[in-house]
Amino acid sequence: MTYCVGMLLDKGLVLMSDTRTNSGVDNISVFRKMHCWSVPGERIITLLTAGNLATTQAVVSKLEERNKAPDERHNSLLESPTMFQVATSIGSLLRETIDSIRSSNGQRASSTFNATMIVAGQIKDMEPRLFLIYPEGNFIEASFDTPFFQIGETKYGRPILLRGYDRELSFEDAVKLLMVSFDSTLKANLSVGMPLDMMVIERDTFTPLHERRIEANDTYFQAVSSGWGEALKQAFHALPDFSFLVDYDMQAQ
Repeated sequence: MTYCVGMLLDKGLVLMSDTRTNSGVDNISVFRKMHCWSVPGERIITLLTAGNLATTQAVVSKLEERNKAPDERHNSLLESPTMFQVATSIGSLLRETIDSIRSSNGQRASSTFNATMIVAGQIKDMEPRLFLIYPEGNFIEASFDTPFFQIGETKYGRPILLRGYDRELSFEDAVKLLMVSFDSTLKANLSVGMPLDMMVIERDTFTPLHERRIEANDTYFQAVSSGWGEALKQAFHALPDFSFLVDYDMQAQ
């Protein structure tokens, strides 16, 4: 399992992913799940992956090959004219890869090899865009009604994002919000683990404004984690006390 988030802001895009991959409690590894391609001054495309590791690595490797040697049938991400076509290309490749692995393993069920992906980026003279790609190859696009996507182990970190998101957030506050979301997920699920990869993409710059790997001993992340835990305790104790002696239904009337 994993946890990845892509967030759309007025200022651009903020992305974060963990790096834990496990097949059983005694086989835990670290693999990068954030991949970026860019042409300075012209485009930047970032891919976040979750699901079967063989599937996601195969897709990333094929994308790398296309970028190095594009042909008429398979245009590279660096040549696609729009982010919509980038998402279409990656979705088709994901579906083809799942089908190919399933066939070569002689299994009918494709769920074993499933993966989901988040594609984020911007091409010159166009808006920053964010897509969620499903194993079937189809996808949806983020809007300011649905401004962020999560893949992997999503449920623990989602309430934080729902309560804290604002499209006018600064990049710094957006990163802090994501760190709280990831901290909540890390505390609740052992299949999500450090280090974390983070990237900030400012609109119309086509290069990461900030890119960083956050290790377990990162002082800022530790401060956010302990501060959030203490703030939750204080908020809990500030709530009205419950009493078995009070009829709350009568008070409501």
